[in-house]
Amino acid sequence: MRTFADRFRDRDVSRRSGWAGLCVAAALGVALGCSWMPSLEEQSRHVKANELLLHQLTPPAFIEAWGPPAYQHVEFMQFFVMEDKSLVPRSRVAIGEAPGGWEVNLEAGDGLFLAYPDRGWLVVFFEGRLVYRESLTAVQLHALGRSWQHEDKFRSRFEVPATP
Repeated sequence: MRTFADRFRDRDVSRRSGWAGLCVAAALGVALGCSWMPSLEEQSRHVKANELLLHQLTPPAFIEAWGPPAYQHVEFMQFFVMEDKSLVPRSRVAIGEAPGGWEVNLEAGDGLFLAYPDRGWLVVFFEGRLVYRESLTAVQLHALGRSWQHEDKFRSRFEVPATP
């Protein structure tokens, strides 16, 4: 009777090379997926020029270009996936409503919200990439920031996101 080890050794080379090829293709895909992200310098140039490109900008680019935000907030959030692949945070839509252009998909995870009242922008990141931007008045952004500060007073230590 043949053992498992005997059967494993007798498998043809093409089958093993198929797994190797799959692993190489996956590694190449990951490398190419990361390489299309613009450099931090290029991202900062876009932010300085007020070109807030979705899925191509990261929080460090905003901090480098505009400085630290007046308010920041991290919250586990549902995001509506739009037809253009942008994501709209649930908190930016009225209760019981869905945004126009929603393609009936949702994402969920920690969203990083940065409010820049002096620039008039609320920018939201999901998985380290800009997924939502909204132009608001300084008054609206300060009100939003104060509401985050008030909510944070009542968060338990279990609700506070872990710091890296």
